[in-house]
Amino acid sequence: MTRADVDSYLAGVEEPKRTTLQQLRQNILAALPNAQECISYGMPAFKVEGKTVAGFAAFKDHLSYLPHSGSVLARLGPDLAGYDHTKGALHFPIDETLAPPLVKRLITTRLAELGLEG
Repeated sequence: MTRADVDSYLAGVEEPKRTTLQQLRQNILAALPNAQECISYGMPAFKVEGKTVAGFAAFKDHLSYLPHSGSVLARLGPDLAGYDHTKGALHFPIDETLAPPLVKRLITTRLAELGLEG
């Protein structure tokens, strides 16, 4: 699975979801410039040193940021005010990407959890 697979995933997503997820992808790559892009569990994901750090997906009525951890979102409680989330997925509107500073906090929290603080 490669960057081309993520391109294919996004090509199959309708607008405005596609544009929103493309922006999120860029924000993730800005925070993780050396990440390997792949498909994990049928969704785009980003790996560092073979460990999945972040991902995203499109659903019918929302988009999701996936930290690939059951504890990252709980650790960022106040930072997630205004967003719905489950233990392992942060939901956001189909036409409004996550702010780059929030994406950075999500990623740094996950990297720290994995011992990859870089």
